[in-house]
Amino acid sequence: MNDDYLLFASERYALPILQPLADALQARGHRAHAWLLDGALGARLAPSVGVVESPRAAVALRPRAVFSAANWVPPFVAGAKVQVFHGFNARKREPARGHFRVRGLFDLYCTHGPSTTAPFAAMAKAQGHFKVVETGWPKLDPLFRGDDPLAGRLRLAAAGRPVVLFASTFTERLSAAPHLLDAIRAEIDTGGRYWLLTLHPKCGPEIVARYRALAGANAAFVEPEQLVSAERAADVLVADTTSVVPEFIVQHKPVVTFRHREPSPCLLDFDDPAQLGVMLQRASDPSPQLMAELVAEARDLHPWHDGRASERVLNATDALLAGRLGPLRGAPAGARLRALQIRQRLGYWGLGAR
Repeated sequence: MNDDYLLFASERYALPILQPLADALQARGHRAHAWLLDGALGARLAPSVGVVESPRAAVALRPRAVFSAANWVPPFVAGAKVQVFHGFNARKREPARGHFRVRGLFDLYCTHGPSTTAPFAAMAKAQGHFKVVETGWPKLDPLFRGDDPLAGRLRLAAAGRPVVLFASTFTERLSAAPHLLDAIRAEIDTGGRYWLLTLHPKCGPEIVARYRALAGANAAFVEPEQLVSAERAADVLVADTTSVVPEFIVQHKPVVTFRHREPSPCLLDFDDPAQLGVMLQRASDPSPQLMAELVAEARDLHPWHDGRASERVLNATDALLAGRLGPLRGAPAGARLRALQIRQRLGYWGLGAR
């Protein structure tokens, strides 16, 4: 039996999703290899993870499965194609264009929790060319398991002060980063709270540089690979319509959002930057009703708090490969066009694995 598995990503923020999977694979004695493209180029998983640098090398590897933290996967590579998602459903787009768009490229969807499982399961039943197993999300394994030295260091730097994490999406019409910069700078200058600042890797270099410049005695800038540690360290999140919001909610911690696209009762949403301080005060003393809403939302998003999602993903993949999840229908006609588009994108017209 081939013990090679391929981890696929096209953006840097996928690395914290794939690393727990690589760890779980290696703990079972399998060989993990990473194929990182586009925005993930130059990034690296742990040194023990092999590197695949070309489509030809990926085909030659003949992996048992490909785990994708992107919304696509090269179909000409061997193995089961497993979707592990690059984020929660952040509700940035309509469902048909966003999180729940099925492209005919995957054999197995490993979902986060009930709110994701139900829609995909309904589509799987109707379409028949993929299976769905609720596993939890590998990225959150470190959030719920073991010690986190970086989170400890961030708390230590706060010197007993409340810790606030600020995160923002790159989508211009939804991003809070330009609007809240001055208000956050003023809050940092007071020194009453310690701030952790992070922006989506696709944010413009100018706004990233301005937030990096806020780092000092009262704030630190956090890289994408450090986000889970920052989420563990923080008491409150300030954000917009970013997928960091549901990641933080699953910890049952308050979230303050600026002009969220679909504000819900579990969020403290506001639209005037001058109200940031007031909203932070509300978040520091959340009402019982708000906490009840947070817990209910977290249960729907990601009920798994055992840090073992990666193991469940591997178990589900084994079940698929062994035929225990039942047969699959052929991929829809549209998948053939997407396969050609992916070949063109990657510049690969050689034979696929058989």
